[in-house]
This record gives sequence, C-alpha cells and structure tokens, in this order.
Amino acid sequence: MKHIRMPLFVWFSIVLLIAVAPISLSAQESFIQKIEKNNSVSGIKSLDTSRFPEKYVMYLTQPLDHRHPEKGSFRQRVIVGHVGYDRPTVIVTEGYGAAYALRPTYREELSDLFDANMIFVEHRYFLESTPEPCDWQYLTAANSAEDLHAVRETFKALYPGKWISTGISKGGQTSLLYRAFFPDDVDVSVPYVAPLCYAREDGRHEPFLRRAGTEADRKKIEDFQLEVLKRKARLLPRFEKICAEKNYTFRAPLEEIYDFCVLEYSFSIWQWGTDIHSIPEISASDDILLDHLLAISGPSYFIADSPTLSFFVQAARELGYYGYDISPFKPYLSIKTSKDYLRRLMLPEDLKNMKFDKTLSKQIVRFLKKNDPKMIFIYGQNDPWTAAGVTWLKDKKNIHVFVEPGGSHLARIGTMPENQKQKVMSLLKGWLEE
Repeated sequence: MKHIRMPLFVWFSIVLLIAVAPISLSAQESFIQKIEKNNSVSGIKSLDTSRFPEKYVMYLTQPLDHRHPEKGSFRQRVIVGHVGYDRPTVIVTEGYGAAYALRPTYREELSDLFDANMIFVEHRYFLESTPEPCDWQYLTAANSAEDLHAVRETFKALYPGKWISTGISKGGQTSLLYRAFFPDDVDVSVPYVAPLCYAREDGRHEPFLRRAGTEADRKKIEDFQLEVLKRKARLLPRFEKICAEKNYTFRAPLEEIYDFCVLEYSFSIWQWGTDIHSIPEISASDDILLDHLLAISGPSYFIADSPTLSFFVQAARELGYYGYDISPFKPYLSIKTSKDYLRRLMLPEDLKNMKFDKTLSKQIVRFLKKNDPKMIFIYGQNDPWTAAGVTWLKDKKNIHVFVEPGGSHLARIGTMPENQKQKVMSLLKGWLEE
C-alpha cells in the first residue's frame, strides 16, 4: 500500500484540537462544580450555543413568599451564558417566560456589546417557573424583586465584576422595580421601553395616541377603524368562523370582542412601529380589511385563559395598564363603555374582585425622585407605552432618559441614531470602567 503523507496543516489542526479540548471540558466542569455548591441550584444542563463559549439552563429553589418561607417553594428557571469569571455580568429581568433565551443563537444586546456574562431569569408564574398549585396571592412585585436578589446572591461570588440589570417592556419594568427594592444589587440598570403605570387604566395612553405621528397618520388609522366597524355586519361572520377554527373562547360576546380588537388597533399599530402605508384604503375588499385588522390586533389577545394570564393578574393588581378612547366610535360599538375591560375580559371569575394597589407605583416614583442610581431608560417616540414612561425625570446626574425619534416598542441601543447610541455607549463604558 502506498504511504500517504499527511499535510503539515492537518498535523497542526490535530495538535490544536488535543490541546484545546481538555481546556474546554475543564472549564465546563469548573463552572458546574462551582454553581452546584449552592444548595438551591438543581437540574443544571449544558445548552447548545453559537453566541457564548458556554451556556447552561438550571433551576433555583425560591420561596413562594420571601417573607414567609414556610409557605412553600417553587423552581425558577435561569439561563446562563458564561463568558468568563473576570467579565461584567448582565442579569436579564425577563417579565414573562424564558423559552426564547434557550435558542442557540440568542444573546441579549448588552451582553453582546460588552462581551459580558448573561444571567437570564424567567419571571415567577410563567412557563416552567409556575408554582404548583398556582396560588395568585404570591405573584407580587416585591416577591419578584426578592427572586432576582436571590439569583444575584447565588452568582455574586462567581461573578465579582460589574453587574448590569436590564429587561424589555414588562422586563424593563421588572428591572426598574428590582432597582427600587434592591438599589445596591447592581451597578447599572438599563430598562428598555419600561412603563410605570399609576392605575389599572392609567389614563395617559389615550391622549398620547391623539398626538402620535402626523395628523394624516392618525386620520388614516381612525378611518380604518371606522370602516371595519361600519362593515361589522359583513365581517363578523368570517371573524366568528376564524375564532371557531382556532377554538378561541372569550369572557364576552363575540361582537364585543370584535369591537375591542378595533379599539386595540391604534395602540398596537403604533406600539410595533407598523408602516402606516400598510393600512388598506377604506375602499378595499372585506377580506383585505379583515385580514389587516387580524394581523395588527387579532382576537387571540382577548381569549379566556390566555398564556399571559399571569401578566394580566399583575397588571390588574399593581403594575397597571391602559384604557381605550371610544368617543370617535360610539355609534358603531356594541359596548357602552370600555372601562374596566381588563378585569371583565382578562381575569378569571375568582379574581374579578381584585382591587388595584397604587403602593408600588408611588414607591418607585419616590425612589426615582429621591435617588440617582446609574440608570439608562430607552423609549420609542411613538410607542404608546412611552406615555407611562419616566420621561418626566429631569436634572439627574446618573439617570438618563433616551427617546428614539420615531421609535416604537422595538427601541434598542442598536436602533438609535448614531449620536444617541454613542452617548449611551460612552456612559456605559465609563460606568463599567469605574
């Protein structure tokens, strides 16, 4: 048999693989061994990732009520993207479930920008972090902040560098309240598009929508809403058929749900920055008009037993929400009022008597006024949630508010104009280097 000479570069590749593999394995064992020293951690498992050197999912045992641990416990899902023990750490205060962070390609913006470790915390009462049985009395902002503090305590010895908390939307709201409850847990907070509502129907969103965009934009939106209401008798049968095919059930008659979809339309189209030019002309066919309505504000939002029920419970109890201005549409609506729709449509019968507690919003406002922690708030100019943002904060040295011109609920550092982006990055770099 003829001897085949192996190319030199192949030999180098083999030597390199032999040298690197034990290091990688050793690092993996090292991380797992270190984190498993904490008795509250269980079920740690390595995840596939193309964005971190190592990535894991694990569970922390948390008290249902941090003030009364004897009440029981639940397991909270935490996802860790590990870069290095000497790197900064970003704790993502997710307001909902964490399933999307399991994707191999996922990496949170700040962790990516600063090559930082990522600790992604699923919110209590969502997906795999839901207690059994599901006792709603323990779903409070105070308990969620305590959860995050416990996560921070679990990892602080492992990651002794700078810590940044961040979250988007309800997650940004969670990052804000976490800072208010535990101001010294992190060095920097970056809440994205985070509302701070004062009531179950806050009252600032409706006038905000009457100012969003241009007058021509607002007219096009309202004309569309009026047209689908005027054609309701023709569109409702197909609307009903679609709901039946998807097995949707509601806590109100179907015609009322149709009306609420129309009322939700203006909020939704501005929230997600949908191109106003995509709105069909009012002369368009029935199918085109209904398809567009369903794409922007479909009935799944109002279904009974929504997968986001936990959020609606929190909104009704202490986080607050928004209302609707029905005045332009009254002649065409089957409902006489939209007041208290969150309680009527979103909450199960056993929670309908829940009262809204303003204590949390007052506590956070007081904290922001009296203190000046290192925080960067990012909002979109046309996002209706900006109506309830902390854009009123002025004359602070360390708290900075950036509003992306023309931006939506998708406003991020990466979407900002270059001058804003540079200011944000300069602040963050300076704080991380202190």
